[in-house]
Amino acid sequence: MTPLHQLRAGIIGTGFIGPVHIEALKRLGVTVNGICGSTKSARQVGNLWGIPEIYGDYDYEAMYTSPNIDVVHITSPNKVHVEQCLHALEMGKHVICEKPLGMTTKDTQLVVDAVRKGGKKGPVFAVNYMCRFFPAILQMRAMVARGDLGKIIHVQGHFFQDWLLHETDYNWRILASEGGKLRAVGDVGTHWIDAVGFVLGAKTESVFAHIETFYKARKRPKGEVKTFAKVDPKKMVDYKVDTEDFGSVLLKFGKAKHGFADGVHANASISQVAAGWKCSLSFGIYGTKGSVRWDLQQPNEITVGRRDGPNQILQRGTPGFLEDVANYTDYPPGHPEGFSDAHKMHYRAVYEHIASGKQTPALFATAEDGHHEIKLCEAILESSEAKTWVKV
Repeated sequence: MTPLHQLRAGIIGTGFIGPVHIEALKRLGVTVNGICGSTKSARQVGNLWGIPEIYGDYDYEAMYTSPNIDVVHITSPNKVHVEQCLHALEMGKHVICEKPLGMTTKDTQLVVDAVRKGGKKGPVFAVNYMCRFFPAILQMRAMVARGDLGKIIHVQGHFFQDWLLHETDYNWRILASEGGKLRAVGDVGTHWIDAVGFVLGAKTESVFAHIETFYKARKRPKGEVKTFAKVDPKKMVDYKVDTEDFGSVLLKFGKAKHGFADGVHANASISQVAAGWKCSLSFGIYGTKGSVRWDLQQPNEITVGRRDGPNQILQRGTPGFLEDVANYTDYPPGHPEGFSDAHKMHYRAVYEHIASGKQTPALFATAEDGHHEIKLCEAILESSEAKTWVKV
């Protein structure tokens, strides 16, 4: 098995999420040898993090030729994901791609085909649905698979944010040409759906959805702006909005291998205009013997509910959490872990899979998982327009 620290990374993208990848990799002891973005931003990020190879003018092709990079992290805007993924695979690079995998299923199918073509000896490919690696999520998954909650009946939850509440809030994701036809559902809603499917051990088979754009027009800055950055409204211009602010989605899942979560119904509300909610991914799994609930804003604990017994709050690292889950945590009980730690554990799982020659469990989202999420988005859009159930 190749030691983890001998694998070397290159990062495409210098916005909000790129440095999150860098920081997590540094904590794992992985060397980040390359950074790619605009000439100015690549130089700034490279100098800040001590990255030796700087590729300006978005020249990712040059970065792919570097013999000092084994794994490419693609954190660029959605519209270029597929192109950058395909080229990386052609060059024999392992890939971790930010979600969504692409803009359309026609494009993401190309990535699936390229990964399949590589076979068992080809590059490892992962999509960054990192919520799978919160210890609480792994605990919930184990509880469902063991039958602790009985037969799962339904799931209910939400993903609420307020960072696009005002008409002056802007990000490139608002533009369908940059981020895809679905924004709230595609950008954060798929995190919710992937996490729930991971816990259940099943894929979504059909959906009934309604999406709504509350701001038909917004204001945007005249130049580029980083995610979550504030901009002076006086330096903005008007533009039409072609993506949704809100989505309400009913989902029906297929069969799970363990038999405890077959044909589960779920209900999700997705909003990026929910005042007061910064980043609340929350859901409850309800079964015939009990329930379990989790919220990203309290990531280190889950609430277990019973009809005929006391409810419990289980905290990460304390009795009640499984030993297998402890493998995905670094700090003792009472020392909070969160967003950056889930990223770190996700990348560790991918890098261990690479280092072992694909012998370790692939709990991470694959190219096929990423492709399924885009199929799901297209079905949600079709359902909202037709006002009917649509198969995924």
